[in-house]
Amino acid sequence: MKTELLAPAGDIEAGYAALYYGADAVYLGLQKFSARATAANFDEESLNDFTGYAHALGRQVYVTVNTLLQTAEMPDLLNTLNACVTAGVDAVIVQDLGVARVIKESYPELVLHASTQMAVHNLAGALALKEIGFERVVLARELTFEEIRQIKEKAGVEIEVFVHGALCYSYSGLCLFSSLTTGKSANRGKCLYPCRACFKDDAGRQAHLFSMKDLALSEDVLKMPGVSLKIEGRKKNALYVAAVTDYYRTILDGKGVDPLKEERLKQIFARPWTKLHTNGKNKNVTDPDFVGHRGLPVGKVDSVVKGVLTFKPTHALERYDGIQMDVPGQEKPYGFSLEKMRVQGRFVFKAEAGRRVEIILPPNAPFIRPGTPVYLASSSAVKGAYPYEKPKPGSYAPRQPADVSVRIETHKITVSAKDVSVERAGLFEAAHAPEKVSQAVRKAFEKTGYTPFVLRDLTIHNPAGLFVPASLLNDMRRSLYAQMPVDTITRTLPEVTPIQHAKTPRVSVKTDDAACLALLDLNRIDEVIIMLSLNGEDAALRQLPRNKVRLALPAVCRHPAAFEKRIQSLLAQGYKKWEIGHVWGLSVLPRKGIDLSFDSSIYMMNPQAVEMAKKMGASRVTFSAEDTLENMKLLVQSSPLPMVLPVYTDPPLFISANCVRENDCRACDHQPRQSYIHANGQTYLILSQDCQTTVYADKPLSFIEEARDIHPDFIRADFVGKTYTPARVREIMTAVLSGQSLPGAMKGNLTRGL
Repeated sequence: MKTELLAPAGDIEAGYAALYYGADAVYLGLQKFSARATAANFDEESLNDFTGYAHALGRQVYVTVNTLLQTAEMPDLLNTLNACVTAGVDAVIVQDLGVARVIKESYPELVLHASTQMAVHNLAGALALKEIGFERVVLARELTFEEIRQIKEKAGVEIEVFVHGALCYSYSGLCLFSSLTTGKSANRGKCLYPCRACFKDDAGRQAHLFSMKDLALSEDVLKMPGVSLKIEGRKKNALYVAAVTDYYRTILDGKGVDPLKEERLKQIFARPWTKLHTNGKNKNVTDPDFVGHRGLPVGKVDSVVKGVLTFKPTHALERYDGIQMDVPGQEKPYGFSLEKMRVQGRFVFKAEAGRRVEIILPPNAPFIRPGTPVYLASSSAVKGAYPYEKPKPGSYAPRQPADVSVRIETHKITVSAKDVSVERAGLFEAAHAPEKVSQAVRKAFEKTGYTPFVLRDLTIHNPAGLFVPASLLNDMRRSLYAQMPVDTITRTLPEVTPIQHAKTPRVSVKTDDAACLALLDLNRIDEVIIMLSLNGEDAALRQLPRNKVRLALPAVCRHPAAFEKRIQSLLAQGYKKWEIGHVWGLSVLPRKGIDLSFDSSIYMMNPQAVEMAKKMGASRVTFSAEDTLENMKLLVQSSPLPMVLPVYTDPPLFISANCVRENDCRACDHQPRQSYIHANGQTYLILSQDCQTTVYADKPLSFIEEARDIHPDFIRADFVGKTYTPARVREIMTAVLSGQSLPGAMKGNLTRGL
């Protein structure tokens, strides 16, 4: 593929701005099932208008249907996909495997792109998605240029990478932080960004540990030819989209970084910029002291005396521009609009660059130290720097062909199309120029205007050569087109055949430390799941009955090849039961001869997703930790595979490629390190190991009592991530086996909804 500049559009105005300033393609969301649920998004009419206009310019349109859907929502998915087909969009961006199945089975004309919410972070994951029908994979943001290059060369699918915009601390799609703490799920487009909060550690230090800088690859985008270069920003306005698209279009056109365009972009919206890990491991990726938009640095405070701030700006300032300053002790920069400013003692509307300016501070302004950086955060001049053109509403909407018949008789005229007829009585006489009557009829009915129709075929029956006034023809045309039905798309959900589920659930335990199971009576446990690592668990495995062991691969693995030799050795030893936490595992395990389980990080919230898992080789699947009681009950009733319910678990709130350690990477021992942090009355555990950061809530999730209402085929207790003693494991398993509740545990979204 050619290098593609892909711009965001949270509404149609942002879309028009993106096209005007050089986007090759635009991605957007509809009113439902978009990972930016709080953006304005598009309705069907604006989707039709915009897609038609983009196609007229030779550009592409991709629609995001990239959230997880619960069982009861699946019928509504059909309306969304119908709209995509009607508009003729070029691809649909998907996270949910159930949505992917519906598209493959019922909407084969739609092209599948794998959302970054699928957390594809290695070649194995891209290959697995290619096999089930994805034509493009949006890679995780955490990858290096070398990793991107290898995936592009070997995966055999189109590759899309983010090059600019907001970043998540977690691998996208593997974050449950907002969901499990607030009920607002990132996987449902409603993230409340609790990661950007200020956290305190046990030593009393406070910082925004997980508040990411903004990604900005700038000229480094030229290192990735032949991929789609994606700009984040569906919650940004048309001005931002115009500026950021123009900035990267200039670079891709070989003109380099335009300093003026970069300054304008930073004035419109910018946190501090980072290139993340594209050039290798980078620890300078967060902004620990402040959150939010900064702006363009334009100088430093000289003095603040009696409510008057003095400094020498490097750029011109105008009245009503917005400036900001970082004030210690405040999470967000302190900012205000320039209402009053003086140069040489005189109030001015504009202060030229390089001239000392005096700014009257608002009442109750915080203490501002000399030397504090000043940022231009909003510029009146920049707001007018990005005009754009757009078509008249409806002028590019898709049209359906209309075959019209016109019959002219002495006492009436009848026009018809699509089983609709319009008749007008009258007395019609012979025309002076019969040959012009047909021309007049055609001219009238070709004027379809903003109707959803375009004239395809016109049949005229006028054997007597009668004359008809143009005004009457126009009136009949308007009446006919107003009454004609619009053809609608009718599709159905693919069939799913539920299985007969077990009356009594089997019991399993999962751990990354087999020693914690020492006090368990394994005769009461049907299965033991051991999380594999590269360090090896051979000694622990020898202590367990092989027929009860299932081996699990982690959700994140940057180098799957490192596991392959170990996997082959274990297969040769007779271990045939496996579990995967991400689709990458499908590419390193054999397709036949094993019993394969999908863990909860491969999200299963609807029967279509379970059916797709079955097609991919799963023999059973696991409920999502963020699901609700109501949906779990519905899913069991409709699932085509056995269902596993983790009744005791510590699900990662997020998994990150970013490191919280302050030491130099070259001096790191990569050994596990645990610490605690606190925010908003909650305590969290940080596990740092092998350049990966995982955060857990201090309290586990427990669905022990609710399992009786859900009726899963398996119940499972997880002892992964956190440290568990054998005594504590025995205590928890006693409660699990007896169906007793555990005090102090969380219920997540079980009853509060999602």
